[in-house]
Amino acid sequence: MAREVKLTKAGYERLMKQLEQERERLQEATKILQELMESSDDYDDSGLEAAKQEKARIEARIDSLEDVLSRAVILEEGTGEVIGLGSVVELEDPATGERLSVQVVSPAEASVLENPMKISDASPMGKALLGHRVGDVLSLDTPKGKKEFRVVAVHG
Repeated sequence: MAREVKLTKAGYERLMKQLEQERERLQEATKILQELMESSDDYDDSGLEAAKQEKARIEARIDSLEDVLSRAVILEEGTGEVIGLGSVVELEDPATGERLSVQVVSPAEASVLENPMKISDASPMGKALLGHRVGDVLSLDTPKGKKEFRVVAVHG
């Protein structure tokens, strides 16, 4: 049996949107490939080969997204007391007062480019956060050495 992939509702919707975009890209790539094949006298044309490779990459991405989405289990909103998958956590560095907001998600949803930053529950920070509550202080190994964080708030 295939392993289930736990996703937040927003993460599921984001992956569905990506799938739709990739399907649109596939239609365009297929159209370009057909045009190149019709206009090309030489099948060793590098443009034709590049188009075939791009179409294959898009198809692989679609297969991957369809696989993840077919195994997706959408998480229920949490109580907000204990950090779990899907929780948005506000952390504070006790030494500097600097604050950081992260969401604990499955590896399929992880993205450091979003706000709040989406960290995988399989990452060292994600693993360290799971099960903690507001007020807990945890120590994490970072590339710059050990760093402490205090859990300031937990949302759903």
